[in-house]
Amino acid sequence: MDRLVECVPNISEGRKPETIDALVHAIQAVPGVVVLDRQSDADHNRSVLTFVGPPESVAEAAFCAAEEALRRIDLTTHRGEHPRVGATDVIPFVPIRGVTMDDCVHLARLVGHRLADELHIPVFLYEHAAKASFRTRIEDIRRGSLEGLSERMRMNPEWTPDFGDAKLHRTAGATIVGARRPLIAYNVNLASSNLDIAKAIALTVRASNGGLPSVKAVGIALKTRGIVQVSMNLTNYEETPVHVAYEAVKAEAAKRGVEVQSSEVIGLIPEAAVAQVAGHYLKLENFSMSQILEARMAQVMTRDLSTTVGQFLQAVSAPNVAPGGGSVAALTGAAAMALGVMVAGRLLEKETQPQKVATLRAKRDLLVQLRDRLQAAIREDAAAYNAVLQSSKRPMLDPERGAALQQSLNVAIAVPLAIMELAVTGRDVLRELIPLASLPLAADLKAGIFTARAACEGALTCIKANLDSLKDDPRVPELLKQLAPYEERLRRD
Repeated sequence: MDRLVECVPNISEGRKPETIDALVHAIQAVPGVVVLDRQSDADHNRSVLTFVGPPESVAEAAFCAAEEALRRIDLTTHRGEHPRVGATDVIPFVPIRGVTMDDCVHLARLVGHRLADELHIPVFLYEHAAKASFRTRIEDIRRGSLEGLSERMRMNPEWTPDFGDAKLHRTAGATIVGARRPLIAYNVNLASSNLDIAKAIALTVRASNGGLPSVKAVGIALKTRGIVQVSMNLTNYEETPVHVAYEAVKAEAAKRGVEVQSSEVIGLIPEAAVAQVAGHYLKLENFSMSQILEARMAQVMTRDLSTTVGQFLQAVSAPNVAPGGGSVAALTGAAAMALGVMVAGRLLEKETQPQKVATLRAKRDLLVQLRDRLQAAIREDAAAYNAVLQSSKRPMLDPERGAALQQSLNVAIAVPLAIMELAVTGRDVLRELIPLASLPLAADLKAGIFTARAACEGALTCIKANLDSLKDDPRVPELLKQLAPYEERLRRD
């Protein structure tokens, strides 16, 4: 994927693993999205989820997570140390690769509108997505927590939400949605139970009080551990590295006769930030990221294209049932779409007529979506077939075995059917580009057309094999009817 957005929703639940499991499942169900991390804290009663994917998929996953949180979290009974205003408290979108901050602003506003329109949750935009300058900082929106925000919404017209009614949702509160740079959530735990000390240190180190630049901080009591914590967000680790924040808290604690017990990173941290810490404490001379083994390996291996597909080929070569034909068909289709994206991009570089530029851009954007969807189907097909195997291994006397097997087979048919539909759609777009292309680029498009057809044939074979497992199912004739138009198009070409 050459377009990647990170999303890091903060959820007001840290004590019920089953709730967070449900949210993660909702996110993972969106094609193309990969969950990188989940962390929960019982004292904060808060969880932080991190996932990445293409912009459109990430936006859908963020909405699905908020929808699941609405079903499962009731703020009227919520208790926790961390300030919050919503069940899904914050949804930030972060540009990672191939997207701009403006793209993430667009996603934030799109998701914010959906939350208000479909779930009736009022939404406030923050950071780069903010429409009102006095609501740029998240701490200003969250000031006074749920009760303070409710009062401002009721009394002050300036605090009308960016989306939705000027009234909190009864159980879900409000949600803060925005676009920002990567930040580091970093906490320093003190060997003390005195909350006033943690609050005083937080007041001293945070940027808004003249402390460290790009640092937000609050003092929090960790009651289950009998200690207090200075909880920080480092919004620009290049301005204030992690070790600088740590040393500042340590020095302020020492002035008050308190030692640092430990520290922790919540969520994920950029590799460069870790390198900063190592370089500082080890007093390394002329140290750079290129000296980190994993960083150098990633850099070199991404230059050698054969290594990037090697892991998948090894997985297919292994004596396992998945990944198999469906995943290979998906990869083949994605490669065909990638050829089309390349050609459309090349044509756009030379085209000057506005109407033709718009047409080419639309075709390229569609091919990008098809490519990303087919790439996601590589994983989905393998997961679907593994689910069939797991269902078939249930004991014959298990009353839920039949339903589970039926459901897993349905998915195992739906995924290759989607692969075939996507590949056929993309193949038609590749054809439309041929008259616009030079001979060398037309050759690439023709290779893509043949490859897309191979993806269709492969997916069709998998579908028919799976349908054979449902011989007595009354839906089989209808499913075969659905395949007929695609088969006809394949045979006609």
